[in-house]
Amino acid sequence: MAPTGGSTDLSRASWRKSSRSNGGEDSCVEVAMLRSAVAIRDSKNPDGHAHVIRPRAFRGLIARIKQGELDF
Repeated sequence: MAPTGGSTDLSRASWRKSSRSNGGEDSCVEVAMLRSAVAIRDSKNPDGHAHVIRPRAFRGLIARIKQGELDF
């Protein structure tokens, strides 16, 4: 799946932040679980671009983050 801008309607998506965020409103990413995809956006720019990926890719991303494989 491609980033939004195409056919994915996110107007009714239910966005959530990690419980491990710093408590700040704009210090992390938000995710929305969709029927057959996961949307990811920057919490500082909720009206901006969101990436929509397959659930399997999202699980792989989370696993790599937990294993410390990604440098942020």
